[in-house]
Amino acid sequence: MADLIGHLKQERMTDVISLHIVSPERTLVEQAVSSVTLPGTVGPFMVLKNHAPIISSLEKGEIVYVSEGKESRLPIREGFVEVRDNQVDVCVEV
Repeated sequence: MADLIGHLKQERMTDVISLHIVSPERTLVEQAVSSVTLPGTVGPFMVLKNHAPIISSLEKGEIVYVSEGKESRLPIREGFVEVRDNQVDVCVEV
């Protein structure tokens, strides 16, 4: 049983993406997350591990991200996002 629990913990640690959110003033978020939901201009969308590459504009709303089971929210006015190679880079106005 301990082997199974250890395997599941290891799997969860590798099942993450790197989230980097910046504003013109400073870095707002820089951490490993399991998911991030963004307010795209044609509708909200969620990014998980191994998401296809995408560049999108963002509209007023909230960026919602989950790290170690804890959900966090960041309200934004607008911005842009690039997703590639399990990395999510976001530039926003807050």
